[in-house]
Amino acid sequence: MAEVTEWMRKRDRLTQQIGDHLDFLAGSISSKGLRWEAYNLTSKMDGVTKSRYIPKGLLPVVRRMTKRHTKLKALLKELEDVNWRLTREGIELRNYGTV
Repeated sequence: MAEVTEWMRKRDRLTQQIGDHLDFLAGSISSKGLRWEAYNLTSKMDGVTKSRYIPKGLLPVVRRMTKRHTKLKALLKELEDVNWRLTREGIELRNYGTV
Protein backbone atom coordinates (compact mmCIF):
# COMPACT_ATOMS: atom_id res chain seq x y z
CA MET A 1 0.00 0.00 0.00
CA ALA A 2 2.94 2.35 0.61
CA GLU A 3 3.88 1.98 -3.06
CA VAL A 4 0.39 3.11 -4.11
CA THR A 5 0.71 6.17 -1.88
CA GLU A 6 4.02 7.06 -3.54
CA TRP A 7 2.45 6.68 -7.00
CA MET A 8 -0.46 8.93 -5.95
CA ARG A 9 1.98 11.59 -4.70
CA LYS A 10 3.89 11.38 -7.95
CA ARG A 11 0.63 11.67 -9.89
CA ASP A 12 -0.36 14.78 -7.92
CA ARG A 13 3.05 16.34 -8.57
CA LEU A 14 2.84 15.56 -12.29
CA THR A 15 -0.65 17.02 -12.66
CA GLN A 16 0.55 20.21 -10.96
CA GLN A 17 3.57 20.44 -13.27
CA ILE A 18 1.40 19.83 -16.34
CA GLY A 19 -0.85 22.67 -15.25
CA ASP A 20 2.20 24.92 -14.96
CA HIS A 21 3.30 24.15 -18.55
CA LEU A 22 0.08 24.91 -20.43
CA ASP A 23 1.37 28.11 -22.05
CA PHE A 24 3.21 26.41 -24.90
CA LEU A 25 3.65 26.52 -28.65
CA ALA A 26 4.01 23.39 -30.75
CA GLY A 27 6.40 23.48 -33.66
CA SER A 28 9.99 24.17 -34.54
CA ILE A 29 11.79 27.44 -35.08
CA SER A 30 13.52 27.86 -38.41
CA SER A 31 15.48 30.74 -39.89
CA LYS A 32 14.74 32.32 -43.24
CA GLY A 33 18.35 31.97 -44.32
CA LEU A 34 21.76 33.45 -43.66
CA ARG A 35 21.08 36.79 -45.33
CA TRP A 36 18.30 37.93 -42.99
CA GLU A 37 17.89 37.52 -39.30
CA ALA A 38 14.26 36.39 -39.47
CA TYR A 39 12.54 33.33 -38.04
CA ASN A 40 9.42 31.23 -38.56
CA LEU A 41 7.53 28.84 -36.32
CA THR A 42 6.77 25.76 -38.40
CA SER A 43 4.09 23.27 -37.33
CA LYS A 44 1.42 20.94 -38.71
CA MET A 45 -2.16 22.21 -38.81
CA ASP A 46 -4.84 19.85 -40.09
CA GLY A 47 -2.19 17.72 -41.81
CA VAL A 48 -0.62 20.69 -43.62
CA THR A 49 2.71 22.25 -42.62
CA LYS A 50 2.32 25.96 -41.90
CA SER A 51 4.96 28.56 -41.09
CA ARG A 52 4.27 31.68 -39.08
CA TYR A 53 6.58 34.66 -38.92
CA ILE A 54 8.16 35.37 -35.51
CA PRO A 55 8.96 39.04 -34.86
CA LYS A 56 12.54 39.47 -33.66
CA GLY A 57 11.49 40.75 -30.24
CA LEU A 58 9.34 37.67 -29.60
CA LEU A 59 12.00 35.09 -30.48
CA PRO A 60 13.09 34.44 -26.84
CA VAL A 61 9.45 34.02 -25.76
CA VAL A 62 8.67 31.65 -28.63
CA ARG A 63 11.81 29.59 -27.86
CA ARG A 64 10.78 29.30 -24.22
CA MET A 65 7.24 28.27 -25.20
CA THR A 66 8.44 25.59 -27.66
CA LYS A 67 10.70 24.18 -24.92
CA ARG A 68 7.65 24.02 -22.66
CA HIS A 69 5.90 21.92 -25.31
CA THR A 70 8.79 19.43 -25.23
CA LYS A 71 8.68 19.32 -21.42
CA LEU A 72 4.88 18.94 -21.48
CA LYS A 73 5.12 15.91 -23.77
CA ALA A 74 7.62 14.29 -21.37
CA LEU A 75 5.39 15.02 -18.36
CA LEU A 76 2.35 13.52 -20.12
CA LYS A 77 4.31 10.37 -20.95
CA GLU A 78 5.39 10.05 -17.32
CA LEU A 79 1.80 10.64 -16.11
CA GLU A 80 0.56 7.95 -18.49
CA ASP A 81 3.00 5.49 -16.92
CA VAL A 82 1.91 6.40 -13.38
CA ASN A 83 -1.77 6.12 -14.33
CA TRP A 84 -1.14 2.69 -15.81
CA ARG A 85 0.60 1.48 -12.65
CA LEU A 86 -2.23 2.79 -10.47
CA THR A 87 -4.86 1.22 -12.73
CA ARG A 88 -3.00 -2.10 -12.54
CA GLU A 89 -3.13 -1.85 -8.73
CA GLY A 90 -6.91 -1.50 -8.92
CA ILE A 91 -7.09 2.19 -8.05
CA GLU A 92 -10.21 3.84 -9.45
CA LEU A 93 -8.90 7.18 -10.79
CA ARG A 94 -12.47 8.43 -11.16
CA ASN A 95 -12.52 8.91 -7.38
CA TYR A 96 -9.77 11.51 -7.65
CA GLY A 97 -11.73 14.01 -9.75
CA THR A 98 -9.82 13.66 -12.99
CA VAL A 99 -11.67 10.96 -14.93
